[in-house]
Amino acid sequence: MKSTSSFANKKVLPWIFLCLVLSLSTLPSRAEKARGIPAESGREGVWDSGEKASPADGDRIVFGTIGEASNLITYLSTDSASHEVADLIFTALLRYNKNLEPEAWAAEWYRLEDGGKRMLFRLRKGILWEDGVELTAEDVAFTYRLVIDPKTASPYAEDFLRVKELNVLDRYTIEVIYEEFFARAVATWMSPILPKHILEGRNIRDTPFSRKPVGAGPYRLKEWQSGSRIVLEASETYFGGRPHIDEVIYRIIPDDATMFMELRAGRLDVMNLNPLQSLRQTSGNWWDNEFHKYRYLAPVYIFLGFNLRHPFFSDIRVRKAISLAINRQDIVNGVLLGQGEAAFGPFKPGSWAYHQKLQPVAQDVAKAEQMLDEAGFMRKKNGLREKEGRPLAFTILTNQGNEQRILTATLIQSQLAKIGVEAHIRTVEWAAFTREFVHKGNFDAVILGWTIPQDPDIFQIWHSSQAHDGGLNFVWYQNAEMDKLLEEGRSTPNRAQRTRIYARIQEILNEEQPYCFLFVPYALPIVQRRFEGIQPALAGIMYNFEKWFVPKALQRHEVVK
Repeated sequence: MKSTSSFANKKVLPWIFLCLVLSLSTLPSRAEKARGIPAESGREGVWDSGEKASPADGDRIVFGTIGEASNLITYLSTDSASHEVADLIFTALLRYNKNLEPEAWAAEWYRLEDGGKRMLFRLRKGILWEDGVELTAEDVAFTYRLVIDPKTASPYAEDFLRVKELNVLDRYTIEVIYEEFFARAVATWMSPILPKHILEGRNIRDTPFSRKPVGAGPYRLKEWQSGSRIVLEASETYFGGRPHIDEVIYRIIPDDATMFMELRAGRLDVMNLNPLQSLRQTSGNWWDNEFHKYRYLAPVYIFLGFNLRHPFFSDIRVRKAISLAINRQDIVNGVLLGQGEAAFGPFKPGSWAYHQKLQPVAQDVAKAEQMLDEAGFMRKKNGLREKEGRPLAFTILTNQGNEQRILTATLIQSQLAKIGVEAHIRTVEWAAFTREFVHKGNFDAVILGWTIPQDPDIFQIWHSSQAHDGGLNFVWYQNAEMDKLLEEGRSTPNRAQRTRIYARIQEILNEEQPYCFLFVPYALPIVQRRFEGIQPALAGIMYNFEKWFVPKALQRHEVVK
């Protein structure tokens, strides 16, 4: 759930969907194909800057991000800002290609045997950590043991706990055995490999490695100025070949409007526009000559989530009433200017797991009022509702700098007032928001987002075993039927059967409304036109970031090495 400052290329972490989406200043990496929404450039039908140039090394690229990374050990962090930086520093056995199909990455090849219950990986030889030590099968085994160690307390441990045994067969070969088929087995091994020779024996939750990581990916950390910027430099030893762009800078700008001014002034190269900026503020010859614009349905959904331990929201009638009071299409039209779709559940429209018959909850103020009456919250003379002397008032919490979420909260506040519910709005700086409020369950209701995975396994967000401090089920949702379905869904190989399972899961969420699912936005990234090698695909535009380049004649910065 991120108010994404996200420019994640999402090669390393297929479970990035578990991360909090920082803001819609994110650059999601998967384009929408099934819904027929093409990516678009600043000029209709134009994908590059003109003549084809030969790839060249050099220059830097500057991304704008609302949120700052918190921890570059990705097994401990749950924010997109951390993951998108770490994605460029580390490597993994597997990754998704441009068509969102699994392919070998640090692995030379991999095989599934015994109905998917046995996996074999053969590592490429000669992969080097930044310090020159070779990456081997022992690093993969160490990473696995580290993640499942209770002392690590990783929110991503569940996938790895499904492994029955992991065996190092030789320096470059790993065998993974599962007790039963596990739907997310392949995706699990798209997770980053960590260096055994550096981290073994250390307290993973208290190590300088979280801010000074040593990776084997395309980039390495050069500089981190807290609250200001993170700088990466191209790795000369990356096994996939040195990236063309010398330097990647993430500038931390906790305000959408300020970020846009920096883009216009030429101090940013890439950001994700909000709808107003995309539709009305970036039109004309200057913008067309300077930038490419793209548009595709983002792999992100935004929601209003309830703390189910709160006495108001433990009553399903209150949750349903609030959901019925919200006009989702008004939010899409008013806040997103039509650049998105109303949502009813956690899957992307057009994906195979998406329920074909459910519709977003339609606003019904009369029914909402009836439900609150039944729950014992009666209107008083001042128009507000009370029960046993306690007013039906609560606070909606969201992150600072995310104008879309703040506007969404404001519109919801207005809609709830019509049924006698008093909603207050509070915004908190991103790091404190996640650390002190979300992960500790210290909230009434939150507006956040989750990125949407390729595989529909949402065990870690909705299973009751994940409802604990620091867990991803931070609304404390518990439902025995849901638990059973989630367990079946991840252990069933047949897609038709899984489709039925996840359809029922969506029906339960629709019936119980632990979240009010609000909308799926369009991603609206804009990229300075001098950058070439961008090839929009089903995976979006960031999947081949190492291949982006600036022709020599257009390079603006000489990077000091």
